[in-house]
Amino acid sequence: MSTWSISPSRDAVFSVCVFVRLPQLFSTCVAFSLVADMGFQRGAIGNWSMSFWSICFTITLIISIVELCRLGSEFPFFWYNISITYACYAALLCLSASIIYSITYIQLVPYGPYRDRAIAATAFSCIASVQYVTEVARMRVWYKLKEIFFYVHTTRALLKVLETFVAGLIFAFLSSTSLYLHQLALEWCVAVYSICFILAAVVFLLDLAEWEYRLLVPFPIFHLVLSLLSVLLYVSALVLWPLYQFSEELGRQPQRPSNGDFGDKLTHDMCAWDQCLAVAVLTAINLLVYVADLGYWARKISVGTEDQPGDS
Repeated sequence: MSTWSISPSRDAVFSVCVFVRLPQLFSTCVAFSLVADMGFQRGAIGNWSMSFWSICFTITLIISIVELCRLGSEFPFFWYNISITYACYAALLCLSASIIYSITYIQLVPYGPYRDRAIAATAFSCIASVQYVTEVARMRVWYKLKEIFFYVHTTRALLKVLETFVAGLIFAFLSSTSLYLHQLALEWCVAVYSICFILAAVVFLLDLAEWEYRLLVPFPIFHLVLSLLSVLLYVSALVLWPLYQFSEELGRQPQRPSNGDFGDKLTHDMCAWDQCLAVAVLTAINLLVYVADLGYWARKISVGTEDQPGDS
């Protein structure tokens, strides 16, 4: 079945672009502009949030142009899977930016124009995340009415979205190499995050491209082995990262310092201790996701079933 034959009509595409994509573009652009206008006062957290909003704005604009020009059939994967999978990630990106920016920046800024801009940017970021969720829900209903199997609505796809997204957040908090280059065990943890992210991304792309059954081994077994490997790797990271970051016996600080390394209050950067804690929490969260993924595939193999259209 070709992508062209299952694509919405031109009127439907125009309606989605006007009533869904245009508000998304407006919200992410406003959030980006408000923080960009703060200059050096926005700090590293502001730059980090701006990168999220700019990515969402740019890709949403590209998707809108592709759909308006009816170029979806030129892509190697089914276009509807690509666009809605992106919407899932965009919703998570905007939501994460809203939460992290608000708790690490707004509460430290005194009342005034900078605080007002930060609050407004957070509000528009929240609006954007709601709009992306709305897009996913609308398209889900549309494809269900057309009786089209929608990969990203399956449990296995949602788990892969969460695995890769949480790993991306971990990499964002690891932007400072000083957090881990001083210790071999911590470098191993970073290697674990990288290896598991690459494995999850490869499996995700195989599914999107519908190439999973071209493998030499059954795909459920292949997925089960990778999930088990990822769980074991993440267990090692969950043990080693807190141990070498917060253990007093190893010369680290188990509690947040009362003074000192809080980051520059003028630019509102996160302190190193907070970044290490965020990585530890995200490691535990992603381990739970991988365990759920492992359990999902173990159950699929035990009962001998695969995802069916409508499996969610």
